[in-house]
Amino acid sequence: MSPSILVVGCFDTKGDVFAYLRQCLLDSGEQVCMINTGVMGTTTLFPVDVEADVVAAQVNESLTALREEGDRGRAIGIMSQGVAVLVRQLVAANQVKAIVGMGGGGGTFIALSAMQSVPFGIPKLCLSTLAAKDVSAQTGSKDITLMTSVVDVAGLNSISMTLIAQAAAGICAMAAVTLTNKTQYKGRIAISMFGNTTPCVNRCTELLQQQGYEVFAFHANGTGGSTMESLIADGFFDAVLDITTTELADELCGGICSAGPDRLKAATALGIPQIIVPGCLDMVNFGAPDTVPARYRDRLLYSWSPVVTLMRTNEAENEILGRQLAETLNQSAGPVTILLPGGGLSQLDARGGLFYQPLVNQILFNSIETHASDRVQLIRSDANINDAAFAALLVDCFTAMEQQRTT
Repeated sequence: MSPSILVVGCFDTKGDVFAYLRQCLLDSGEQVCMINTGVMGTTTLFPVDVEADVVAAQVNESLTALREEGDRGRAIGIMSQGVAVLVRQLVAANQVKAIVGMGGGGGTFIALSAMQSVPFGIPKLCLSTLAAKDVSAQTGSKDITLMTSVVDVAGLNSISMTLIAQAAAGICAMAAVTLTNKTQYKGRIAISMFGNTTPCVNRCTELLQQQGYEVFAFHANGTGGSTMESLIADGFFDAVLDITTTELADELCGGICSAGPDRLKAATALGIPQIIVPGCLDMVNFGAPDTVPARYRDRLLYSWSPVVTLMRTNEAENEILGRQLAETLNQSAGPVTILLPGGGLSQLDARGGLFYQPLVNQILFNSIETHASDRVQLIRSDANINDAAFAALLVDCFTAMEQQRTT
């Protein structure tokens, strides 16, 4: 069977709107796969390809038991988990051309959970009552298109029919897009950056492009790091130059740029080549000065902008960060090199800069060396992270790593 557009929704209460969506997709010449996530029943308005009991069974739950419990929140959670597992299986079997969902609060949550199992590049669209709200926790780093429903997704009327038809046209048009890039690259490389490491990243990008690589920069502001991790997990990249690992410091200290506890783990799990730098681990990011937690008010702070306050990390934090970084990278099945810039971890940490504290950095470096396994290569440099010589060293290390890996 050729790939289909998956339609995910609660057909027990919204069968009529999904029947209309299905017909719009069929009228466009698309194949559809209708997946019911409604706990209380199904519909007779159209054939259902995957019923709700099959969805619940993906996580070893009984639909009958969910109905008897009468716990709506738990039911939504179970169906969200189940549909995510099911969709992941369909993706692995190359059965997914695109995915579309509709709903209110519960339906949106379930649909977005399903879309989390779909890799980058496969179109994802959700027509939702919550599209104007902050649903970033549900969309995460995925390339999901949210479309406001204006009226509730409940019953057909001139407004809902117009928007459902447009949603169908949108997902069909996105599914029909085929990108043709005539440029032939040696590989795709992810690279992490920050304002405080921009010169290094720019120079590395230039050198890598000269060698024929396609380079993708991610701003290490939490969202950027988690997006990079997601794309790495999807197999989008061939290698990673993780120059700016500052999100680890924000995760440790409660800063606003945390990418969560799984930072650095995607490339480690896949075993793709990694060049790691503890870039900007000299700082934690907070918002405006009055948002800095009280416990940090007496620390060394710098106003990067009116809405960004940077805090210099201390000895204890650097010891922990070094251990965490090393222990994560020890798990990698692929080659890993850690470069330690003795001249400073950021622009502010350059000689004469406000955050320049080489003894504190030494604690970080020693912690990394203490906890890193023998299979992790460690290289020390006297340069600052933004020195041209350090960027050249980074790219040279990557080139050597690739040559060794391919011979």
